[in-house]
Amino acid sequence: MDALVRELGGSLFQRSGWRRCVAQQFDHTPCDLVAQRGGQIVGALALQRCRTPFGGMHLISSPYGVYGGPVGRSEEIRHALVDAALEEARARSVGRLELRSREPLEHPQLQSSDLYVTFEKPLPGSWEEVLSGMKKDERRLVRRAADAHGLVLDEGPWYVDELAELFHASKQRLGSPGLPVAWFRALQEELGPEVVLHRARRGDETLAVSLSFVDGDALRMYYIGTAPHANRAYSATSFMIAELQRWALERGLKVFDLGRSRRDAGAVKFKTNQGFQPTPLHYAYGLVGTQELPSFNPSNPRTAVLRRTWARLPAWLCVQLSGALTRYLP
Repeated sequence: MDALVRELGGSLFQRSGWRRCVAQQFDHTPCDLVAQRGGQIVGALALQRCRTPFGGMHLISSPYGVYGGPVGRSEEIRHALVDAALEEARARSVGRLELRSREPLEHPQLQSSDLYVTFEKPLPGSWEEVLSGMKKDERRLVRRAADAHGLVLDEGPWYVDELAELFHASKQRLGSPGLPVAWFRALQEELGPEVVLHRARRGDETLAVSLSFVDGDALRMYYIGTAPHANRAYSATSFMIAELQRWALERGLKVFDLGRSRRDAGAVKFKTNQGFQPTPLHYAYGLVGTQELPSFNPSNPRTAVLRRTWARLPAWLCVQLSGALTRYLP
């Protein structure tokens, strides 16, 4: 199955290593579907059964990832995989089937959502072209971060604890739970050299740590944690995005992925200023036990009170609660 996913341009989030990490850390059960013809696998749909806090269940492709959905050698095969997934969803009486597809899924029993966009572009031929692709003000901030503030990019797997600490703090400032350090370590162990960690520092001070995936010929910058003053004072995230593109260029990678954002989020403007353009994600849902598309996200005004409350909690309590809550936020 993994070989087919790679061949047909599927993502790391659709391969077995990702699902093993999710199962190990969050206890969501793999429920993959494959299509065969003449004894050969010709299509696959990576699915996991994800429990809800109240005893229910959803079928998701791929939990904690941003690119999922069916892959197959023809539209007919992909359509058949969706049919089989809907049948599985009804048989298990789940709340919904969620397919995090990059491409449109034309199916009469699916409802689509345009909430998310992604930011991915081919890498240019040189570092100078990376900089010239940025907005003028961002380019100036990146140069200033290095030349005036002395920011340096370091690489190493040992930054995982700092990543978890800064990621929790960053998410709390946004009013959202973080992820346990055990999750990041599991990714390192399972995916090996496909996981890379980088630190942006000023002298001995760590300003930001990122975890990225080397996914075929693409570098996917996926998690980042920053110190409270890192961007306001030193533009650490802009510096890291630019330097990671340099890192990818030096290793012969062809694509840089700055990740998913909600269409209405402030991050869209920030990522556009880095030289990226939004591309719609075609998430699709088969509603079985529920009648509404998922809406528990910061775009929903009804979550504002929860986010403000979370942001005011003691940091140690947020860390403890996040371990339990993120199991239900796949």
